[in-house]
Amino acid sequence: MNPTVAPFPAARLRRTRQSGAIRALVRENSLSPQDFIWPVFVRDGVGVEEPVASMPGVVRRSVDLIGDAALEAASLGIPAICIFPYIDQSLKTADCAGAWDPDNLSNRATRAIKDAAPDMVVMTDVALDPYNINGHDGFVVDGEIINDATVEALVKMTLAQADAGADIIGPSDMMDGRIGAMRRALETAGHQNVMILSYAAKYASAFYGPFRDAVGASGALTGDKSTYQMDPGNSDEALRLVQRDLSEGADMVMIKPGMPYLDICRRVKDTFGAPTFAYQVSGEYAMIQAGAQNGWIDGQRVMLESLMAFKRAGCDGVLTYFAPQAARLLNG
Repeated sequence: MNPTVAPFPAARLRRTRQSGAIRALVRENSLSPQDFIWPVFVRDGVGVEEPVASMPGVVRRSVDLIGDAALEAASLGIPAICIFPYIDQSLKTADCAGAWDPDNLSNRATRAIKDAAPDMVVMTDVALDPYNINGHDGFVVDGEIINDATVEALVKMTLAQADAGADIIGPSDMMDGRIGAMRRALETAGHQNVMILSYAAKYASAFYGPFRDAVGASGALTGDKSTYQMDPGNSDEALRLVQRDLSEGADMVMIKPGMPYLDICRRVKDTFGAPTFAYQVSGEYAMIQAGAQNGWIDGQRVMLESLMAFKRAGCDGVLTYFAPQAARLLNG
C-alpha cells in the first residue's frame, strides 16, 4: 500500500480529527468486550477470594465462586474465561499426575462455569507447571526438560479437560509436536469440536513473574525455561512455530507476552491470516496498575490504549486481566 496524499493545503489531515464524532467515523480499529478472554485463578476452599499481592485487583477464587465470575463476565459481554489453577505446594509431584485428574481444580471449575453460564466459552491451560514439583511445564529428568514423555502427559491432560467441558484447549508448554498429538487424541475421543488455541510463540520472558506468584509456581521453579520457551531476540522463528502449529491442527494461535511483542503479532497476522490472539501478561498488567496507583499515569486511559494496541497490531482478541474493568468502561 502506497498512500498518496495531496499537498497542503488541499490535504489538511487534521480535518478528520476535529471532533469526537468525526474521529469515531474514521477510526480504523475499535475495542469491544467481545475481544476479551478473561484469565481467572481458581483455588481450593469455600467462599474464598484471595487477593494476589503482585496483581492489584486480581483474586484467586474458590470453585464455589467461579460461577459468579462467569455470570459477571456474561453480563458484561465477555465471551470467554480462561482457567488457571493455584495448586498447594504439598500436592505438587514429580509425576504431575494431578494434571489429568478428572476432579482437579481446573476441571471442577470448568464444570462449575458451565453449570452457572452454559454459553460461556471455557478455555483451559495445558502445561504441567502448576502440578510439577520442579515448576516446569514438562517432566524434568537429570536437569533436562524432556519433550516426548511430556507430550504424552499433556495429551492425557487435554482429554481430561475436554471431558470436563472445555471449549478451547490452550497448550502453553512449548513442547515440540504437542499440537498434532492433542488434535489426534481429541478426534479419536469424539471431541472433534474442541478448539486448540496454541501458545505458538511464547517467549522466555521476565514479564511472567506475578503470574507465577498467582499460581504458586515461583518458589517451585528450578532453573529457567529457556530451553523450551522462545528467545526474545528471535522473530523469524515465531513464524516457523506458528506455521507448524497451524499445520498440526491448531485453530487459533497466540503470542505471549503481548505489548513487548506487537511486532510478532503483526507479522503472524499478515503472514497467515489465522485467528491471532495475544496475552497481556501479568507483568504488563502489574506495571499499569502500579503506575496508576502511584498517580504516575491515568490508569483507565492507559489500560484502554494498551488494549487498542493489540487490535492495531492485527490481533482478533486478547487475554487480559483488565477484561471486566475494560468491559465496564466500553459498555458506558
